[in-house]
Amino acid sequence: MIRIASRGLALAVVTTTLAACGGGSNTATQQTGSAPAAKADGVLTVGTLLPQTGSLAFLGPPEIAGVDVAVKEINAAGGVLGKPVVKYDTDSGDTTTNIASQSVDKLLAQKADAIIGAASSSVSLSVIDKITGAGVIEFSPANTSDAFSTINDRGLYFRTSPPDKLQGRVLGDLIVADGNDTVGILAMQDSYGTGLANNVSKDVQDGGAQVVARADYDPKATDFSAEVSQLKAKNPKAIVLVGFEETSKVIQELVKQGLTADTHKWYMVDGNTSNTNYLQMPKGTLQGVKGTIPGAAAPQAFQAKLKQDNPKLQDFAYAPEAYDAMNLIALAAQEAKTDDPGQIAKHLPTVSKGGEKCKDFKSCAALLKAGKDIDYDGVSGPVEFNAAGDPAVATIGVYQYGADNKYPTKALEYRTGDIAG
Repeated sequence: MIRIASRGLALAVVTTTLAACGGGSNTATQQTGSAPAAKADGVLTVGTLLPQTGSLAFLGPPEIAGVDVAVKEINAAGGVLGKPVVKYDTDSGDTTTNIASQSVDKLLAQKADAIIGAASSSVSLSVIDKITGAGVIEFSPANTSDAFSTINDRGLYFRTSPPDKLQGRVLGDLIVADGNDTVGILAMQDSYGTGLANNVSKDVQDGGAQVVARADYDPKATDFSAEVSQLKAKNPKAIVLVGFEETSKVIQELVKQGLTADTHKWYMVDGNTSNTNYLQMPKGTLQGVKGTIPGAAAPQAFQAKLKQDNPKLQDFAYAPEAYDAMNLIALAAQEAKTDDPGQIAKHLPTVSKGGEKCKDFKSCAALLKAGKDIDYDGVSGPVEFNAAGDPAVATIGVYQYGADNKYPTKALEYRTGDIAG
């Protein structure tokens, strides 16, 4: 492992193989409200609120598979509190629908102790009050908006994915290191897109490059010609695309106006670095394009488990984070000796750091049974929650597309940094 300095962020760069692509605070200093007391019934019930439809639908299958694999392993090891974990799956949709709110209502009626999701930061922001207000944990494997680090979550919101300030640093460093001194940014206008674009813009400029053009667009738009024309007028060396599924239409307009990936360096982010969204485009459209996705290298054995659960998987983004979220919830309940969400939330930090290290539910549960303090180190990384309920240390993978418009599960490199920077 080689340590490199990056303007206040220590980054460990490792080249290896990968499988995968947002925590709330438990501190009284951050919280202004408290959750109502929840009724424990002795059975850990978990609901998933993950995208089966909508602009992030490509992230749903790997995240659902990650939870599925974890639940199967937990139940095979005896379950939680001596009983099998009960799981219900629902669709989060996206912000253009009311699906997420309806799904949350359904999960609350099914007495969920914890809800894993949503993938979209904006969707989570739309339902977090309903979930935590009911005294239930919301635990996202993929929310990255910086807003969750300070939100009033009643101590019940957690995430295994890092806030965007880390991805922004990594992407900004990458753009500058690739020799780009002028940068254009096209970003979707929502909490995720605007926030990540702001972070990238700051880090690019801190690195000595110039953001010569930026256009924030309505993700529901059907025509992006005006926004692309803005960038074309400035002719930046690098073009950063921050968005979701609509990025396909943005790319078509870039090509139409001559801003192709072979004449300008394109960079994408976790919301649009997909192996399913660009397969219908002409071969080579994305060749050489780089994208960043939070998550450490996952073992091939883990990928194999995911494929057993869902043989059709094409994307693996955030599957490790979803797997770790489920395991952490189960271990916290086991340590707390109750499925009460408030007690589980208090134990999530304690099972994630400061004890004897273990890497799966079975071995961790055995240590707990022996009266040991545990430190769960997951597939997505060490996880350890900081005071804001974010992972204190996290990893970002850098991927590159080939001529087939897909990126391999082997990243170019992985950069690990302290969230505090």
